[in-house]
Amino acid sequence: MPNLIIVRHGQSKWNLENRFTGSSDIELTAAGEIEAKNAGKLIRNYPLDEAFTSVLARAVHTLTIILKEIDGMSMPVTKSACLNERSYGDLQGLNKIEMIKKYGSAQVLSWRRGYDTVPPGGESLKDTYNRVVPYYKKEIEPKLRAGKNILIVAHGNSLRALMMYLEKISETNIADINLATGAPRLYEFDSSMVISRVSYVNQPISDI
Repeated sequence: MPNLIIVRHGQSKWNLENRFTGSSDIELTAAGEIEAKNAGKLIRNYPLDEAFTSVLARAVHTLTIILKEIDGMSMPVTKSACLNERSYGDLQGLNKIEMIKKYGSAQVLSWRRGYDTVPPGGESLKDTYNRVVPYYKKEIEPKLRAGKNILIVAHGNSLRALMMYLEKISETNIADINLATGAPRLYEFDSSMVISRVSYVNQPISDI
């Protein structure tokens, strides 16, 4: 039965500096590269047929490191802006602590975690859901239905939007969901394309 593995990119430079990154094209830190390599080690023994990623450098770089680690450089890779991180608009590049001091923690938390709250000039998680999930249904789900094992390397919010769809997480409960950088999450499907198991891959399959 097919498997889907999702991975949030490794730590970026603006993650490290606690800035709103969003759709800004920011690269990985050295620690982020290590996280990507570790993700590759964790999923090395899971068969994979194709990979999808956003067009942003931190996700593309993470995927490249993973593919090197799993000897998958010949694997077909599709890049799409539909999988990009949500835009934080006017907040991008700004320090989160400074924004809390300016606007208050409740407002900043609403911008970051609210489902339909739109940051100034940016996208809500709902907006992100409305581009990620249709893309998944059209381009990725049919491949899973055909029995292919798929890897998606993308971003915290684009993958949280996908998790909402896959795991039937409510608009309220998604606020409590966080996907750590470089942490592979595995979805196992049965023959009817119903998810039979969801888990983080915390150790190589040979040790499970």
